[in-house]
Amino acid sequence: MAQEQRFQFHIQVEAKDLWLFSMYHANKGYLGVFNVLFTLASLYLLVTQWSQTGVGRRLLLLVCVLMFTVWQPGLLFLKAMKQVRNDRMKAPMDMTFTKEGFTVAQGDQSLDVTWDQIGRVVGIRGEYILYMGQMRAYLIPDRILGEDKEKFAGFLREVLPGERLKRVSR
Repeated sequence: MAQEQRFQFHIQVEAKDLWLFSMYHANKGYLGVFNVLFTLASLYLLVTQWSQTGVGRRLLLLVCVLMFTVWQPGLLFLKAMKQVRNDRMKAPMDMTFTKEGFTVAQGDQSLDVTWDQIGRVVGIRGEYILYMGQMRAYLIPDRILGEDKEKFAGFLREVLPGERLKRVSR
């Protein structure tokens, strides 16, 4: 009799994990395209118009160049640092994954989730995001997965249909 495939992880969410999640949401889709085009256009104007503009316009263009490359990521990191200090985020989660679903335990609370409750799973650099809806998601950082990352990706491909998986490594 084959043993059921099961994954257990002890997850302590760090600021970097939340920051990666926030950066993904701040720069996905058309918004990300706009951010890149805006930054490139501002950089182009800054370089080509440097000698023909005054200090005020140079500063404005410099702020525009730095807005999505330095300022936004910095603010998102500060927000993530603040969030991990929250009591709910300080407590580690224990997650157990089986073919039927997964269980999340934190402190004295526990939640059982079936795979049909998961809207989609997105793999971004550094972590997997399991979405239960627009406002609820679980983060599973690569540092927690370790050597099991490929096995876990295969497991996710087994339990979820392909249209609910995005960038889950092959």
